[in-house]
Amino acid sequence: MTQPFLAIRAIRKTFGSVVAVHDVTVDIPKGEFLTFLGPSGSGKSTTLYAIAGFQDPTSGDVLLEGASLLSVPPHKRNIGMVFQRYTLFPHLTVAENVAFPLRVRRRPDAEVKRKVGDMLALVRLEGFADRRPGALSGGQQQRVALARALAYDPPILLMDEPLSALDKKLREEIQAEIRRIHRETGVTILYVTHDQEEALHLSDRIALFRDGRIEQIGSGEDLYLRPATDFVAGFIGNSNFLPAECLETADGAATIRLADGSVVSGVRANHDFGRGQKARLMVRPEAFRLTPDHACAGLAVEFVDTAFFGERRRVVARTASGQEIDIRPTSDMADAHRGGASGGRRVFFDPAAAFLFPA
Repeated sequence: MTQPFLAIRAIRKTFGSVVAVHDVTVDIPKGEFLTFLGPSGSGKSTTLYAIAGFQDPTSGDVLLEGASLLSVPPHKRNIGMVFQRYTLFPHLTVAENVAFPLRVRRRPDAEVKRKVGDMLALVRLEGFADRRPGALSGGQQQRVALARALAYDPPILLMDEPLSALDKKLREEIQAEIRRIHRETGVTILYVTHDQEEALHLSDRIALFRDGRIEQIGSGEDLYLRPATDFVAGFIGNSNFLPAECLETADGAATIRLADGSVVSGVRANHDFGRGQKARLMVRPEAFRLTPDHACAGLAVEFVDTAFFGERRRVVARTASGQEIDIRPTSDMADAHRGGASGGRRVFFDPAAAFLFPA
């Protein structure tokens, strides 16, 4: 069996009677971009800090190329770290900040000069070497922090919500820069965020945390299109959950009855459901259509409100049972609504694109 580059083995962390991380295990291959995603307090940053050496796990191990890191102090693990706050030295220039970890390691002056130049070119700040952090924007300061973390060629780069202090447009710009830098350097990155769009944009894989455990790990496409639990379905993307009753299941597909009496067959079911068992049907907002095709199931609704979001519209619709659902229609559906369509109507969805979860 091939030895993983970085292995987290049954990491557990308790604070008194509170268990912050429950036996987390994951293998990370070299060069991967893995994001720890989850709500506040789910254990993602605590797990990251255990890898960095800032938190001593209660039990478990962290191995880099087969060697345990637990007895190695943080400053000797040779791991790069970028924090939410830029943590730059305000009295040093940009070049001096980037050079700092190299000076600490007593690298030769010629190497320091070359590496500083390389790193500033990597983050596209070549003309800012003599400026101090106070003269830079937030995005530029974060680029300096990234250059400093990469200056000594660490095998792993840890990033703890590094973009949360930036505005939306700047976050998107820095995300693109991080993706480019990852491609160019091939460094293994472990990234923490609570922002699902950020995780989907950046990651090779996502580990979704909940209550100190990994609920599901896989590519963004895996988590979005094949959620293992209703928590994953609700956290990754937008979701509607409709009350349903299971009529039968066979070969991973279910036939259900919705609250309005509609019977829908071919719904994907991740669990074993008994006949008559109460369940929840998850349908993504973008899965709804105005016009049916041969495979579509219908749902009686009333359009309540519509809002414009640039590339598409958001329609709030009310089902026959009084539940409001979110629909993200394509332009033809939105135009039909704008053109006077209101009151009772039917919308349609492909049962194979919906998931059934226990109530």
